[in-house]
Amino acid sequence: MILALVGAALIGLSLGLLGSGGSILTVPVLVYLVGEPEKLAIAESLAIVGGISLVGAVPYALKRQIDWRSVLWFGLPGMVGTTLGSALSGHLSGSAQLLLFAVVMLLAAGMMFRPARKDDSGTAPPHRSSLRTSLEGLGVGVLTGLVGVGGGFLIIPALVLLGGLPMSLAVGTSLTIITLNSVTGFLKHLNMQGGPGLHGSLILVFTAIGILGSFLGARLGKSVSNDGLKRGFAGFLVVMGLYVLATNVPRVLSPPVAAQARLAR
Repeated sequence: MILALVGAALIGLSLGLLGSGGSILTVPVLVYLVGEPEKLAIAESLAIVGGISLVGAVPYALKRQIDWRSVLWFGLPGMVGTTLGSALSGHLSGSAQLLLFAVVMLLAAGMMFRPARKDDSGTAPPHRSSLRTSLEGLGVGVLTGLVGVGGGFLIIPALVLLGGLPMSLAVGTSLTIITLNSVTGFLKHLNMQGGPGLHGSLILVFTAIGILGSFLGARLGKSVSNDGLKRGFAGFLVVMGLYVLATNVPRVLSPPVAAQARLAR
């Protein structure tokens, strides 16, 4: 359990440093260290990351480091996509969801390894198509609901590499969008699962420790290179993605008899 609590602190640390990555840690920690079933871990992950992100976004809002235009055009369609993705997740096994989760991590790592834009001055982002922003938000939202992640590891590259936001605005904006997506996804999963089985005390403990970690991460982020953070985070995504991939491919190719029976219903 100690390792699980350390994992909870790292969840908040990654959110505070990068505005992303919390769910990448949350789902594996709940599945591999706490022993939660995949689908239950996905629902609990959304609650935990949503709570941490909400608190983590407040300092950025007070410093006016949130691009509300991106929240509007990216976040609201993301909530719609999250609802759709959550509904689709009911037709997949937990192992299949984790397999998709691993593939998405590897794709996100490739995006994060791309060279950063030169402008990180904190100035207003350039004008871009609202339709394109909304479609990106919708797509990220579908993945959020489908595999149970806040979506920060996709939101950050989308905001920075595709949207032209400087990292100084992207982190706070990402945390705000993660909050919206996570709350929407959690409520949808809660409705699908009927509530029983969720461990409220576990969610509260992980959220509290994660919040403390996010504040520490925000402080550390002031003295660490953004480019270095992105490369290090991308490397972590590759390692974690390959591990989740390796542990779930055999289970998807040869699912247990009980799982086959449930999916056949």
